[in-house]
Amino acid sequence: MLLGVNIDHIATLRNARGGVEPSVEKAAEIAEENGATSITTHLREDRRHIKDEDVYALISKLKTRLNLEMAMADDIREIALDIKPYSICLVPERRQEITTEGGLNVADQLDKVKEFIKPLLDAGIIVSLFIDPDERQVKASAETGAQFIEMHTGAYSECYGYEEEEYEFLKLKKSAELAQSLGLKVNAGHGLNYENVHRMHEIDGLHELNIGHSIISKAVFTGLSKAVSEMRDLIK
Repeated sequence: MLLGVNIDHIATLRNARGGVEPSVEKAAEIAEENGATSITTHLREDRRHIKDEDVYALISKLKTRLNLEMAMADDIREIALDIKPYSICLVPERRQEITTEGGLNVADQLDKVKEFIKPLLDAGIIVSLFIDPDERQVKASAETGAQFIEMHTGAYSECYGYEEEEYEFLKLKKSAELAQSLGLKVNAGHGLNYENVHRMHEIDGLHELNIGHSIISKAVFTGLSKAVSEMRDLIK
């Protein structure tokens, strides 16, 4: 499996003082040097952490790949078409949420999703859909033309160590199997940390894990280099 590192919370810390420190560009550089195979940033509609100028700076400096998380917003799609990241991941957004609360409901807005991602696909950008591990959502995703899904691992992560863990884990495993049988490649992320990530090895064919909050939290105490390299070692 590959490791994508989400650096949104580096920008959150920077924005708390309104200055330039810590640098998201430097964070991306350190992550790449210590095993990240892609850098993920979520350009939210409210720009609460990553800013437009961040993605423009990153696209010109990354040695690996930029994975741009985004909602179905026309203005952000225009930015994606301008910078042409390696991939985008379409996610739902709610204005008052602290972090992404669930997967994109592809099944109930299939035509809208297909129409939204078509220009991105035509531009040669890889498209991933962030969905809950649900059969209906997986099947709908396969109809959109997207090449990837990213399974929302939040429920599994919250239940890790509790009775419901196995139930939530099996949902992930079955969804991954179904997606691959339909020709989709599979990533996963949300809530994964140093304690629960090991079970992702039990899911055959996972391509990349996108992890942010846990890595940045550990970096407060150990430094970013060590935090990224330790996670890299756990998922290899």
